[in-house]
This record gives sequence, structure tokens and C-alpha cells, in this order.
Amino acid sequence: MKKLIVILCVLSVSFANAQAFIGETDNKFQIGANFQDNATGINVSFDYGLGENISVGVTGAYALGVREELDASFGDRFDIKGRFNAHLGSVLNVDENFDVYPGLNLSLKNFGGHVGARYFFSDGFGVFTEAVFPIAKYKTNITNPAHYIYNQFVVNIGASFNL
Repeated sequence: MKKLIVILCVLSVSFANAQAFIGETDNKFQIGANFQDNATGINVSFDYGLGENISVGVTGAYALGVREELDASFGDRFDIKGRFNAHLGSVLNVDENFDVYPGLNLSLKNFGGHVGARYFFSDGFGVFTEAVFPIAKYKTNITNPAHYIYNQFVVNIGASFNL
């Protein structure tokens, strides 16, 4: 019983220092899985804090598992985005380890938006999830089904790290 109490005390101290977004000069690195219709892949992103509730960043994704019928080329499988986030964790005041961040992104495929959430278990490690959606597609008359990759609703989930 004493060992269990000591372990719980140590864990609670390590969780006390976690913070989802600290503001200016905050650096976050995320890596995770990417899920969408007819494709799954990997997603990597980096965000840099500009102010108390604002960050900018870049994200890249590559579709690894694509249905064979789509005949997707490298250009169809790859996407890179510049992004802008508004961090609402401190505004909502739910928990300092939790952050919700809606934002806009400009990619090689479209202009879109995203809504994400992060939860940090310790000072350096957490989990995230994002829903990404196109607002304005560059090509509206898509005839090749492979061009729908990253030009549709996408869900990302994975690990987040403080740098």
C-alpha cells in the first residue's frame, strides 16, 4: 500500500508541470496517423507560439495506404500546409494541460480549416487529435479520384511533444 501511495505522489508531481500551450516562443512538434476516405498515412507538424493565444506552423502529410484503384502518384500522396492556430485552452480554463485550437491552413491542395485538441501528461509529452477540412479547393472539377486525397475531410491523431 505504501508503494502505491509513493507512486501516485510521484506521478501527480510529474503531471503538475505539464502545460498544453504557454504562449510566445512555445514550440510543439506532433507526429501521428492520418485517416481519410481511401487512404491512411503519416502526419508531422510543428507550431511556434507568437503570442499568448496565437501560433503559426507547418504540417506535412504523406498517404502510405492508398487503394490501388486510385493509382495515386507522389504528388497525390503528399501535402504540405502553412497553418495559423488560435489557442483557446487558457480562455476555456478547463485544465492547463488541455488546449483546443481552431485554425486556418493553406496547402498545396486547398485553403482549409482545422480544429484540434492537445492534452499533455507531462512537461514534454502529450496526445493530440485534429479534424481538417477544405474550405476552398484549387480544382473544383476533379476527375481523377486520386486528387481527392488531402482534398477532403481528414482526421489526425498522435503524439505531441514540447521542444
